[in-house]
Amino acid sequence: MTINWEVIIWTCITLAVLMSVIGLILYAISARNVRSKRKELGEVHTELKVGSRIMFAGGVYGKVVGIDDEDTLRVEVAPKVVITISRYAVQSLLK
Repeated sequence: MTINWEVIIWTCITLAVLMSVIGLILYAISARNVRSKRKELGEVHTELKVGSRIMFAGGVYGKVVGIDDEDTLRVEVAPKVVITISRYAVQSLLK
């Protein structure tokens, strides 16, 4: 019994091409999801204002009571408990 190297090589080439096509498709889907998430977070960070109810990336809820500067917020997380956070720690605005 002899090994037919030509068949093995063409099989490897075919599998490599198929895996490359699948990889490109997965990359395109992933890039689209990242772009939409980045756009959504950009809108959240620009729409922040005093009185907004927010959720941090860690799952903590609060209410914006002050905007100190371009990058920090003062957030009330419990009655009379105010913390200072980065505006980029905000994951979503609540309605």
